[in-house]
Amino acid sequence: MWWDAIQQWFFGLGKQYGVNPIIFGAIYVGAIPLFTLSIAWFVRNLRRKRSIILPMLCAGFCFTSAYLYLIVVGMNVPLWVYLLIAGMVLIGIYSTIKKVRAQLAMPEAKTDDKPSQIPQN
Repeated sequence: MWWDAIQQWFFGLGKQYGVNPIIFGAIYVGAIPLFTLSIAWFVRNLRRKRSIILPMLCAGFCFTSAYLYLIVVGMNVPLWVYLLIAGMVLIGIYSTIKKVRAQLAMPEAKTDDKPSQIPQN
C-alpha cells in the first residue's frame, strides 16, 4: 500500500514538471559507465601528455546529462531544484578532481611484450 503511494507521488512529480522519471533514471544510470570510461581516458591522456579536451568534455557531458535533460525538458521546476543541481555538480567536480589526483598518484601499469611465465609443478 505505501509502495503504491510512493510510486504515485514519484510519477506525479514527472507529470507536474514535464519530466519522465524513467528517462531521467535511464540517462542517469546509463551515463555512469561512460563517465567512468571518460575519466580513465582523461587520466591516460594526462599521463601521456596528450590533449585532455575531448575526454574532459565527454566526462562533463556524461556527468551532467541527466540534469541537462531535467533543465531542457522540465517545466515550472522550482528554483530549489536548480540550486540542488548546482550543488550536486560542484560536489561532483570536487570528488572527480580528488579521484583523478589519486589515479595520477598511482604508478602506471607497465605491460611487457613477453608472455607471462606460469610456474610448472
